Amino acid sequence: MRISRYFLSTSKEAPAEAELLSHKLMLRAGLIRRLGSGLYTWMPLGLRVLRKVEAIVREEMNRAGALELLMPAVQPAELWAETGRWAVFGPQMLKIKDRHQRDFCFGPTHEEVITDIARREIRSYRQLPVNFYQVQTKFRDEIRPRFGVMRAREFTMKDAYSFHPNEESLDETYKVMYATYSRIFTRLGLKFRAVAADTGAIGGSGSHEFHVLADSGEDAIAFCPDSDYAANVEMAEALAPAAARPAATETMRDVDTPKQTTCQDVAALLGISLQQTVKLIAVMAEERLHVLLIRGDHNLNEVKTSKIDGLADFRFATDEEIRAAFACPPGFLGPVGLDRSKIRVIADRTVATMADFVCGANKPKFHTAGVNWGRDLPEPDLVADIRNVVEGDASPDNNGTLEICRGIEVGHIFKLGTKYSQALDARYLDDNGKSLLLTMGCYGIGVSRIVGAAIEQGNDERGILFPQSIAPFELAIVPLGLKRSDAVREAAEALYTEMVAAGIDVVLDDRDERPGVMFADMELVGVPHRVVVSDRGLKEGMLEYQSRTDATGTKIAQVEAAKFIEEKIKGCRNSD
Repeated sequence: MRISRYFLSTSKEAPAEAELLSHKLMLRAGLIRRLGSGLYTWMPLGLRVLRKVEAIVREEMNRAGALELLMPAVQPAELWAETGRWAVFGPQMLKIKDRHQRDFCFGPTHEEVITDIARREIRSYRQLPVNFYQVQTKFRDEIRPRFGVMRAREFTMKDAYSFHPNEESLDETYKVMYATYSRIFTRLGLKFRAVAADTGAIGGSGSHEFHVLADSGEDAIAFCPDSDYAANVEMAEALAPAAARPAATETMRDVDTPKQTTCQDVAALLGISLQQTVKLIAVMAEERLHVLLIRGDHNLNEVKTSKIDGLADFRFATDEEIRAAFACPPGFLGPVGLDRSKIRVIADRTVATMADFVCGANKPKFHTAGVNWGRDLPEPDLVADIRNVVEGDASPDNNGTLEICRGIEVGHIFKLGTKYSQALDARYLDDNGKSLLLTMGCYGIGVSRIVGAAIEQGNDERGILFPQSIAPFELAIVPLGLKRSDAVREAAEALYTEMVAAGIDVVLDDRDERPGVMFADMELVGVPHRVVVSDRGLKEGMLEYQSRTDATGTKIAQVEAAKFIEEKIKGCRNSD
């Protein structure tokens, strides 16, 4: 590729609306252009990157035995009505009508469509297992589209769906997909981690997320450096303290806290550790008030809480509901003296082992100190794990302690079971002629999101640091004074021809620009290898090679340049 025949549109500054670094760099490098809120055109340079990601995904999915198809982006409402998700999927679904006023949606996902295919096409156990996949455009109407392709409304996704006669068969394919995803992200050249995760709106019995590790990641990941344990913080189990609850040593008493409504402020006023305080969170579920008790330095885990019997659809109580139940404003609430016939008390495992703790007094401007279970208030109605883990917590596999890092979710695999086959009555006949529900798996990769995640992980003050496997070009040849020097032009053209013949994805910067402009552009767009051809170097029989991460260039003999560069680039391919 010659830049004079290409479309390169770089800039020094990003638009003001760009927040995340990857968003800024993708706009500056000319990879994307904004059409509307959460809608982007992939420019030629960006599309090269996107297609390289797609190619690796396809190669590994095909290698795993999955079969590619392509389902419609627009889906009829009646199919979603069969699963009940037309009403419950939420406002992120873009609903549309055709000229006959029939309801459709622009598909945010394709479980309904693929299950409809299965119920029409799969008849016998002899056709199982089978795994279908597609690379397709999705649309989800994000409340606040931001961060460029990281949280766009329209995006490219690889989604796969497997069908099985039983759970054992599903488990086998799930393991294959786990290994396939690991190969995909390794080949993409990304630092990633697979973590146990919540199944969310998709449903199912088990799932793993694949996260690209980056400080800007929206998700917190708990992992144990001494073992293979890793989980999204929303799923990571907080083990009960090993030590038993200590005996009471203080008398219960009210303390004046006129302006202190948070555990931090109360602890500071009383000169105690935040770990000695307990906060109460009031929630409503099934038309009943429930109170959740967690230690002052911990945060409530809503995913874990929603899995407790009776709290599946909980919501936080309003100020009016709180005042009606406690006769007290928020900020001074506590578990002592509650009418337990009307209010259910759920304590986190850590709180259940605390003694002499401080909590709200259920009267304005006061907290209660020296509170103990059994003596001052009845034992909790339920003790459960309802908090987020923190660094230093014991690892759930008992092989060390947890650390926390940030990640960007780029892949997710699910064991769906029979959730969709039951709703859509998708069945097969077993070897005895008995009609049974199909068992399903689901496996998604955010193809367009990977591009942004790769940039979040790889960048410096000069621009993007793409892994070679997905860089727009592997090699840039930058001739200095191409228009003025026959020797430079001939040497650059000869090297370009050799690189093309060797199968190197090369770009020749044949613009009549200053060296600084050409260097800056190639660094900004993330080309991992560069060769400079100059009159001065040619007089010495030398060219200058520099990788994107090298601080300085390396002189190489012109006669050996092609071999040197080919070995360097193909060696990097093999290491990806």
